[in-house]
Amino acid sequence: MLALFALATRMGLPDRADLSRIGLAGFLGISVYHVALNFGEVTVNAGAASMLISAGPVFTALLSALFLHERLTRLGWGGIFLAFAGVSLIALSSGGGLRFTPGALLILLAAAVAAVYAILSKQSLRRYTALQFTCYSIWAGTLPMLVFLPSLMRRFAVAAPPATFAVLYLGVFPAAIAYVLWNLALSRMPASLLSSFLYLSPVLASFIAWVWLGELPALLTVAGGALAILGVILVQTQGYDRSAPEALTPRQIQECGDPL
Repeated sequence: MLALFALATRMGLPDRADLSRIGLAGFLGISVYHVALNFGEVTVNAGAASMLISAGPVFTALLSALFLHERLTRLGWGGIFLAFAGVSLIALSSGGGLRFTPGALLILLAAAVAAVYAILSKQSLRRYTALQFTCYSIWAGTLPMLVFLPSLMRRFAVAAPPATFAVLYLGVFPAAIAYVLWNLALSRMPASLLSSFLYLSPVLASFIAWVWLGELPALLTVAGGALAILGVILVQTQGYDRSAPEALTPRQIQECGDPL
């Protein structure tokens, strides 16, 4: 989908000097993230997986402070951990208990590389548009996964139509479109603030399951959702230290060179 759009708009290729950073971003944020998450979820129940992957915004905030000089206030950190506590309650309400297996390490790895991807993306988005960087990073991340191509072709031939449509949906909406929107937002706001919105995913999933599937949320789920929303609001309104040095704009980068 992205390749067709790039051809239609005659999108150029990235500069050679940026290939290593884009390649690393694609390998970590696309290849490692999705492979680790999916293999981890084979043995980790949904509740534990949602709690483990929610460590991503914490990792992002830490790395943003180290490499992007973003600073969260004490209220901001409090909001992050409040939202994390809310997601944990939602995970507990899913039933079956939180049973951790060796696959839990893979999900933690996915959360960590997602944070690194956000940092590398933030740096690259000073040179490229959100659409350009999304295309480059997804293509770079697809190349290592071509090792699965022979098995994919065999499975595709016998897969049921609903499974094929599900994979197509995942490729177009949560992957291509969602990554473009994420990088567009990332180019306009601090990574530490943007990542806090990820805590709303379990809340939205519970709401959609209620409306679409008729799954009435448990009281613990409602309480966890309220905590997660409150935490995100706290981060967005009181969480960012405005006295921290601002990132260079593309015009400033052109004038003095990319300091990174």
